[in-house]
Amino acid sequence: MAKLRLKISKGSEVRYVSHLDFAGTIERAVRRANLPAAYSEGFNPHMKLAFASALAVGVTSEAEYLDLDLTAEPDITDIEARLKLQFPAGIECKAARYMGERSPALMAIVNLATYEIGVPLAPGANLTAAIDVLNRFNNQVEIIYTKETPKGRREIDIKEYLAEPVGARLAADNQPLLVISLSIKITPTGSVKPVEVLGVLTSNYALPVDIGNALIHRTGLYVTDGRARRSPLEL
Repeated sequence: MAKLRLKISKGSEVRYVSHLDFAGTIERAVRRANLPAAYSEGFNPHMKLAFASALAVGVTSEAEYLDLDLTAEPDITDIEARLKLQFPAGIECKAARYMGERSPALMAIVNLATYEIGVPLAPGANLTAAIDVLNRFNNQVEIIYTKETPKGRREIDIKEYLAEPVGARLAADNQPLLVISLSIKITPTGSVKPVEVLGVLTSNYALPVDIGNALIHRTGLYVTDGRARRSPLEL
């Protein structure tokens, strides 16, 4: 048995595909690529495939990670070539590596996610006004937010889940598009979504943006000890 770790991207073409359908697409590509995938036993066997962290509908990603158990060890270059032929537009295999059989599960070790949110500035607003809002937000010690979950409503402190101050810059083409950067902790007790942080910035701090046209992109998933960051492929 071999454990293959893949780094894949999710582009704008599949932005609105749910995580369940995204996983199903990966499974079909693995089967069509004739990779020697391992399956669970029992009445309804399923492919042994596990993701690091589910991606919300509407969010694209530069770096999603998944572990796939194989019954043999084909050459990595061959695997990447086979998958490239089978992935639809919007999904790309960025890297692959065999991991030790006893390597920890991705969900148990990935504890940091980074994002960029591209959102148009409101008419008449500028970068200076946006930075002033973010400075007020970043200077708060605690920001209580009522989070809606399938289990009900609960209050969380957003600042508890932010690993770094929220940053912002204008898009490279100098268009009135604000690019907000977030570093969000993934903890055993939960996390916070980028859209929730953006919602608090607009509703509680009057960030001058058009939230209805915001596009969220996950730029990385990491394992960190608070000082250094490593990708799951570097372990």
